[in-house]
Amino acid sequence: MRTAVIYRSKTGFARKYAEWIAQELSADLFDASDITAGKLEPYDAVVYGGGLYAVGINGVSFITKNLDRLAGKRIAVFATGSSPLKQKVIDDVTARNFTPAQMERIRFFYLRGGFDMEKLPWHLKMVMGLMGWMLRRKKELNEDEAGMLAAMDTPADFTDRKNIEELVRYLREG
Repeated sequence: MRTAVIYRSKTGFARKYAEWIAQELSADLFDASDITAGKLEPYDAVVYGGGLYAVGINGVSFITKNLDRLAGKRIAVFATGSSPLKQKVIDDVTARNFTPAQMERIRFFYLRGGFDMEKLPWHLKMVMGLMGWMLRRKKELNEDEAGMLAAMDTPADFTDRKNIEELVRYLREG
């Protein structure tokens, strides 16, 4: 099965997973800025990955807008975020990024990435700085909030090559 792996990465976590997936599947790897739907015609499967920003998958509209042009292809989308894998995270991400009809064509995977404030573009640093200020003012933090606040001070990398196993299995079973 000829596979294209496409990624959009601001902090490197999605790129790292995309590289691992491409290696595992002997797939072609593309930065999203270098790809068009037309370039995907010779492929049997397409994997797209991007980081999560306010529950939105960075650049996933490339896939959702081109679903008709990707007819007949196996499609997997992964998102990276710093939150631990929980069903609520998956439900929130899929509801925000895909319609029910799109979910019939797309298999979604959440791959825990990490957080590094220094790697963010300046405008996201400002947003995260504001979020940090708001979290520090709270009297009680839940587990995710405490983890996010800690990661703002000390970068965290939760990437693990084992996390791609289910995605790779899905594509190989095609």
